[in-house]
Amino acid sequence: MFVVTVTFTLKPGTRDTFLPLMVENASTSLREEPGCQQFDVCLGDDPETVFLYEVYDDSAAFSAHLESAHFQSFDAAVADMIATKVVHQYSEVIR
Repeated sequence: MFVVTVTFTLKPGTRDTFLPLMVENASTSLREEPGCQQFDVCLGDDPETVFLYEVYDDSAAFSAHLESAHFQSFDAAVADMIATKVVHQYSEVIR
């Protein structure tokens, strides 16, 4: 398994535009990418923070996600809405 977490800090006032695009990206990833096992979009107390928890079969499946047309479209559409983006990758999952 390969886990990716992403923490977005959004620019003020962009959450309502960002979230539907993010949810569509997550839904499309789960539906169309065989290597995508889980894609959670999480919200907390801070309205400008969005946290993602993604699980893939392996790093190749995550690379395929990044190269997909739907991700490329999403990434371009939200680029101006993001103040910061922090990505962490975990290649070892212990059960």
